[in-house]
Amino acid sequence: METQELIGEFRRRHAALREEIGKVIVGHDAIVEGVLAAVLAGGHVLLEGVPGLGKTLLVRTLGRVLDLSFSRIQFTPDLMPADILGTNIVMESSGGRRVFEFQRGPVFAHLILADEINRATPKTQSALLEAMQEHSVTAGGEVRRLEEPFFVLATQNPIDQEGTYPLPEAQLDRFFFKLLVEYPTAAELIEVLDRTTEDRAVEAQQVLGRDRLLELQRLVRQVPVPSHVKDYAVRLVLATHPGTPAAAPMATQYLRYGSSPRGAQTLLLAAKVRALAQERFNASFEDVQAVAAPALRHRLILNFEAEAEGVSADMVLRQVLQGVPLEAGGVAAG
Repeated sequence: METQELIGEFRRRHAALREEIGKVIVGHDAIVEGVLAAVLAGGHVLLEGVPGLGKTLLVRTLGRVLDLSFSRIQFTPDLMPADILGTNIVMESSGGRRVFEFQRGPVFAHLILADEINRATPKTQSALLEAMQEHSVTAGGEVRRLEEPFFVLATQNPIDQEGTYPLPEAQLDRFFFKLLVEYPTAAELIEVLDRTTEDRAVEAQQVLGRDRLLELQRLVRQVPVPSHVKDYAVRLVLATHPGTPAAAPMATQYLRYGSSPRGAQTLLLAAKVRALAQERFNASFEDVQAVAAPALRHRLILNFEAEAEGVSADMVLRQVLQGVPLEAGGVAAG
């Protein structure tokens, strides 16, 4: 296909995915956009919100509209790494000999729903680290590759902290986006009630297959980012590092650590997806700004003063976006 045809195909597929998911999920437009952006960029997503807001339903629906294998892992304090990765079991061969055979765990799927990930112990949480970063699993001394594409979509409840184990920074950094699932509006809640308490069952249909999804992911990587836009993304990330010459005042006051280089990578990849979804083959300043919050909020580590004063990572990011000029040496936004 010609480049313009590929861009048009991307926009059509993206719109079709949104429409099909919208048949099941009421509202949450920004969340759906964020999840699709991460999937098309090849990244993992952390969904944070109180129970009952449709986080698990969203992931299940995504599994239906994409022709991918799907596994759900319910994280609990007694879950062990072998329950996720798999383990060697003793089997008896036809000749009567006993041999070890690897029994694959639920991580060997394209789309993984890690439900309430912060309820598992750090030992079990770390079992996902290699899979998320390297797309491989080491078990029984052997490295086994996971089939592409591979995504982890994890959920966690920010309110109930009893019996939970907060994700370490190293694991948080491996998530492409952190999306905050908000409570629905009155109109959305009425629509939810209509769909769930009446005889109006709706099933999402498959929209995109594995091979086509891999092609769209490759197209995302080909989208050019102008040097001045790339420079802007770098300056945004550097402005989150407290105590440095480029730091925003609020970052120095309320952060212990700023974003990692993965934050800059996420900004550019997500900006490319947004550009293609709007049928543009060139990422812009606006694209970078639009994805800054989900790309960076989980990569900022707040200090004690921020927690004492109720300052959130999103509040710091808003000041960073206002304070960093679009062009180097330019005037910051008001």
